[in-house]
Amino acid sequence: MAEVQLKNIKKVYPFVSGEKKVKKKKADEPEKKKVNLQITNEGVVAVQAFNLDIKDKEFIVLVGPSGCGKSTTLRMVAGLEEISGGELYIDGKLMNDVAPKDRDIAMVFQNYALYPHMSVYDNMAFSLKLSKVPKDEIDKKVREAAEILDITQYLERKPKALSGGQRQRVAIGRAIVRAPKVMLMDEPLSNLDAKLRNEMRAEIIKLRKRIDTTFIYVTHDQTEAMTLGDRIVIMRDGYIQQIGTPQEVFNHPANLFVAGFIGMPVMNFFDANLVREGKQYFVEVDGFKVELSPEKEERLLANDVQSQPVTLGVRPEHTDVTEQGIASKVEVAEMMGSSVHLHLDANGKDVIVIVPTIDMKESYKQGDTVHFSFKGKVAHVFSKETDKNLEF
Repeated sequence: MAEVQLKNIKKVYPFVSGEKKVKKKKADEPEKKKVNLQITNEGVVAVQAFNLDIKDKEFIVLVGPSGCGKSTTLRMVAGLEEISGGELYIDGKLMNDVAPKDRDIAMVFQNYALYPHMSVYDNMAFSLKLSKVPKDEIDKKVREAAEILDITQYLERKPKALSGGQRQRVAIGRAIVRAPKVMLMDEPLSNLDAKLRNEMRAEIIKLRKRIDTTFIYVTHDQTEAMTLGDRIVIMRDGYIQQIGTPQEVFNHPANLFVAGFIGMPVMNFFDANLVREGKQYFVEVDGFKVELSPEKEERLLANDVQSQPVTLGVRPEHTDVTEQGIASKVEVAEMMGSSVHLHLDANGKDVIVIVPTIDMKESYKQGDTVHFSFKGKVAHVFSKETDKNLEF
């Protein structure tokens, strides 16, 4: 078993000698921030109130923009960063003060971190040699890992003779020969080109089916998060914004940040009004009125949501070109093969609509007037005050 529990984990980087502490803030004064991080009298808070239960053999992806605390969280699990507050358990054992080498984890870094003077074989065998594993067992484990990763033919080469993708396979191989309880991966594909990233994503999906371990994977790339994770943890400014399956965070974003972060192209947002009429709910934007789906109405009724101004979110792939709807002008028409991405100007608002080429009745040119609309089942309504999804 390799369950991992993070209970109210916190990371604070204390001020170094000579740095000024924050002046005591007044009751009505907002928290000061530097870049994305909260500044307190303790220091710079990088991770705050992080709670997550990871099941045995689950593949968890931490995703978010730079500076959100995802790599710091991973390094705390690895033991490379001290935990400022909270508790970390691996297999039910408290790990806060356990040395990294005794946690039965393995980590794959963004920059591969291979020994340049050693062959691929020796790089993969190095940790086993340090642990005084018998030579025949080392050989067996190294060759098994090399076969899984399709790098057997490179075992005698030095890292400098390998491509970026091959080096990353070696780094992964070095980690899996130890058969760790938990595999930690810190943006392992970010140094690869787009084609190699696609190939390596597929390799990692195959790999996790062949080895019995728990994965915690950090990335800023939402495509990696959506394709690899059993569950995704979306972070911002050191806080968890939402935890869910890829489909859950895509279909039911918890707040405006998640809605705008997950999905490519990004979700369209409009200033709109939510109108409640008895047990029915409608959204109104630019004179266009749509009733929400029964499922959405049921959730809004359960929360006793009243009529109010809202931020309306609709994904480009859920927006349709129609004969009637919101009027707009075509600014750019991007041919993407199976679809055309229309960049529209709707009363000064930038809107993207994806039109499948199989459904196209005409070509679109700059300056053309088109109307677009959407159905009630794909509309997301967010509070103007809290940015939260009003359904949840």
